Amino acid sequence: MNRAGADRDTLVATIAAQQQELTVLRAQVAALTAQVAELTARLGQNSTNSSRPPARDPPGRRPPQPTPGARQPGGQPGHPGRFRLLRPSDTVDPIVACLPERCHGCGAALAAVAGARDPADERRQVVEVPSVAATVTEYHLAARRCAAWGQVTRATVPAGMGSQGFGPQLTAVIALLTGRYRLSKREAAQCLTDLFGVELCVGSVSALEQAMRAALAPVVDAAQIAVQQAAVANMDETGWREGRRRAWVWTVVTAALTVFHIDPSRGGPVARMLVGVAWTGVVGRDRGTMDRWLSADRRQVCWAHLQRDCQKLVDWGPGARPIGQRLLAIEAQVFAGWHRFRTGAIDRPQLRDALAPLQAAMAQVLEAAIAGADAKAAGVCWELRKLWPALWTCAGVAGVAPTNNAAARALRPAVLWRKGSFGTHSAAGSRFVERRLTVTATCRQHGRPVLDVLRAAIGAAQSGITPPSLLPAMG
Repeated sequence: MNRAGADRDTLVATIAAQQQELTVLRAQVAALTAQVAELTARLGQNSTNSSRPPARDPPGRRPPQPTPGARQPGGQPGHPGRFRLLRPSDTVDPIVACLPERCHGCGAALAAVAGARDPADERRQVVEVPSVAATVTEYHLAARRCAAWGQVTRATVPAGMGSQGFGPQLTAVIALLTGRYRLSKREAAQCLTDLFGVELCVGSVSALEQAMRAALAPVVDAAQIAVQQAAVANMDETGWREGRRRAWVWTVVTAALTVFHIDPSRGGPVARMLVGVAWTGVVGRDRGTMDRWLSADRRQVCWAHLQRDCQKLVDWGPGARPIGQRLLAIEAQVFAGWHRFRTGAIDRPQLRDALAPLQAAMAQVLEAAIAGADAKAAGVCWELRKLWPALWTCAGVAGVAPTNNAAARALRPAVLWRKGSFGTHSAAGSRFVERRLTVTATCRQHGRPVLDVLRAAIGAAQSGITPPSLLPAMG
């Protein structure tokens, strides 16, 4: 082979090697570009495009600014004001008559009795809290020796007066302070000292909490059974700590009851236990893998969480951005229709008709994204297509909303409790927390005083009578 032929073969081999190397480098660049996009998207996660709460947003992130003409914070035009109404005169005590003695103009003396030309009295009411001291009742427990047997029998404290030296009202107040208002045990004890002159140690506060925990057991057990008979329920969970273990606070919200449960598992068996294995209703939930036990036609996916997923696609990059923008536009129209339904502008059949074209438009977006080149958008849209019936349950089933806000709002007190106490130390503490949260949330649903239910529960436990019910028909 001559020199020219050898040089040509060397050049061809060099070009082939360079092309192969270029192919490898291009693949590496594509992989690194995808990795950079993934890491950038993770760094850009916040409360608008992920499940992170607003409190965990990075310090440099500014809250979304209202656009010109957008709704401003506070009461909106047309919103009915809320004012402190005067109580009826027959429910106040005392009534004090304030009479002007002299004219502010000329100083002349004024009559004590109203004349025909005098205007009606102006009513002003001043609310004051009385100074209250705790009542301490001393029982002298007599003992008598039986003449026949010689047995000594001593009297006991009357039923319902408390076996630990504290009455039902005091026990209920302690549970209200630590459970409803989330005071520490030391703060609750100090609060009783400041308000009522009651001296309690921290150990006594813990003992009264556990007494309330036991008293609320039948009350909450009945509520848990009643929840399983509801036609519609919203469910959610958030993180918790029980001792050194990871745990979760679960909540189930129905039209009549709100029940809490603390469990070391976040899996589907817990959800099935809460609503019952024979559940036949509809569950409003987020898009979690723990809900696969429930068929899509018996679920309602939360559109508020879906909005964050769509915003994540917008923030992901140019490949997924158009898909996210189209889904966000459809989501805005879904909520517009739902708000019209909630205000009574349209009925449910009209809502169903209004959502029909949006379903068709969204189906087209999902199919295009699944067949598209962006893997992130394709994955999200493929999952949405699997859950397709669960997106639109609210259109045809009474009592179902397109969001899981009812359960998310119910969990807020549990989140605040966790932030203040970092969870519970034992299973007994978890039972106290879940039962107190159940009673508080359900009483709030029906406008019932929480203290009355707590006092009735501990009184029933101490007297051996039927405990109160959280069900509105039996309460």
